[in-house]
Amino acid sequence: MRKIIHCDADCFFAAIEMRDDPSLRHRPIAVGGSSDRRGVISTCNYEARRYGVRSAMASAYAKRLCPDLLIVPHRMDAYREASLQMRHVFYDFSERVEPLSLDEAYLDVTDSEHCQGSATRIAEAIRERVHDALGITISAGVAPNKFLAKVASDWRKPDGLYVVPPKQVAEFVRALPVERVPGVGRATAQRLAQMGVATCGDLQAFDVFELSERFGAFGVRLHHLCHGRDERAVTVSRRRKSLSVEHTFAQDLPDLEHCLGQLPGLLQSLALRLRRVDGDYRVVKRFVKLKFEDFTSTTLERAGTDVNQAAYRALCEEAFVRGDRPVRLLGVGVRFVDLREDQAFYQLDLFS
Repeated sequence: MRKIIHCDADCFFAAIEMRDDPSLRHRPIAVGGSSDRRGVISTCNYEARRYGVRSAMASAYAKRLCPDLLIVPHRMDAYREASLQMRHVFYDFSERVEPLSLDEAYLDVTDSEHCQGSATRIAEAIRERVHDALGITISAGVAPNKFLAKVASDWRKPDGLYVVPPKQVAEFVRALPVERVPGVGRATAQRLAQMGVATCGDLQAFDVFELSERFGAFGVRLHHLCHGRDERAVTVSRRRKSLSVEHTFAQDLPDLEHCLGQLPGLLQSLALRLRRVDGDYRVVKRFVKLKFEDFTSTTLERAGTDVNQAAYRALCEEAFVRGDRPVRLLGVGVRFVDLREDQAFYQLDLFS
């Protein structure tokens, strides 16, 4: 039985804006284009959603719904950086990660040894790590397949975790409103309502031939989903480029000496994880990452091929000077070259 986690950051763009500017908290805000320039809302916080503001809504209309709405412009570089940090956390728990967008991803943790192999505990650990490292919340769903994991991640938003154990799939799906099924929009939901269908349990009364007759190819998929079936694999779209270990401290490390004192434990964990990496990777760089008390961060890297404590001490010393203030997160890592990619390029060059 597979163990799939779907992670989805809560109102991601808006969350980054509120994190970086605390004065935006507890008031309705949205990220998007200006209301006087035919702009569109990309996302909004939950305070704004109470007024009916939604993603993809015209900014001018959103302002009519919520006159106090503050619309801030996009800062894509900040969102990409946060997305990359989130992804690093995901890769710490599984090699099988399928990013769907900047703010969400699937993880297959079926074979993960973390948290005694418990997918629920892994999801809890990921949520905690993301909150500590990035200062934002994510919601997660745990289930035996991608469809149910995605539905579950939305079940207790924001900042929630919902688990659909294998033994409860049938019961969960029977009660699931058809509007929750991916691909069922307003028009399809209306057609299903005309058939007397409100839940997946109602939909189970129709066989695959009836549904394909009414809905074409989507009818076949609808039949599978209403029974809780989804065989799609978590698709790993790229090879790993780095490996890191980091820790967020309950109490900020006050000075450089305290940071250096944490290096041996982090490097030991990094070395253990490196042993599990297959032989098609070669280490080409070492790096350290420091996040300071004000959430600013710095990463420093140098060429190197192994986990050398003296080299990491030197990196840490140099990186600390950039902020010279208490550190809330310290990380160490390596960057790889994928030898298979190198070989492919080499062969391409030979025969071009």
